Amino acid sequence: MDGSRPQFSVLGLPVHILDDYAGWLMQRLHQGLGSHVVTLNAEMAMQAEQNQALADVIRKAELVIPDGSGVVLYLRLRGKPAQRYPGIELAESLLQQAGKLPDSEPLFFFGGSPGVAAAAAKTWQQKVNGLSIASQHGYLSAEEEKDFRESLKQMQPKLIFVGLGVPRQEFWIAEHRHLCPQSIWVGVGGSFDIWAGTKTRAPAWFCDNHLEWLYRLYQEPWRWRRMLALPQFALKALGNFRA
Repeated sequence: MDGSRPQFSVLGLPVHILDDYAGWLMQRLHQGLGSHVVTLNAEMAMQAEQNQALADVIRKAELVIPDGSGVVLYLRLRGKPAQRYPGIELAESLLQQAGKLPDSEPLFFFGGSPGVAAAAAKTWQQKVNGLSIASQHGYLSAEEEKDFRESLKQMQPKLIFVGLGVPRQEFWIAEHRHLCPQSIWVGVGGSFDIWAGTKTRAPAWFCDNHLEWLYRLYQEPWRWRRMLALPQFALKALGNFRA
């Protein structure tokens, strides 16, 4: 696999289309090349339209994958062959491949409510032999976060999964990736909750019919205001296409 990654634009944001995202990242990991991975969906794209700082972080990321159905639709309307690749599936693929790394190579889960990241780490250590995963919940005081940053710098995990929600996780990674410059950093949203069993992912029917957002709204009805970004994105996608 070469180091190229075809790039397309979605509302001015980059999206990379690859056959094997995890393979590309593992290649960079073995080469000692750090990477920030952004999992772009319609909600994040609309946030970036209103938040230039978020747009800048996305544009600087080494890899931006088409996480949402809206992003895939936008690309397909413009003749770009794209398949949706949810961030949780990329993270799971990386964890499976990380089981082949030497036992001394640590991984890290950061974010979520107290106990959730630790439970998610336990789930994966039971699932994949050889994984060494440290964890830290995301509810830290300023002093605790200072100590955490120092621990992370000393540990130098090869893969760092950050579940702080959008856009906080993207900003946090951009601000702190210098602590572990050769690591792969991935924003994973609520994946820890799913791996820990505190929430469930949408059934296959919802995913196959691009309705995963509806199942998520059912689980988290307080998100309804944020979901208004979906029709807004669709209108922009169709409007720009007609133009």
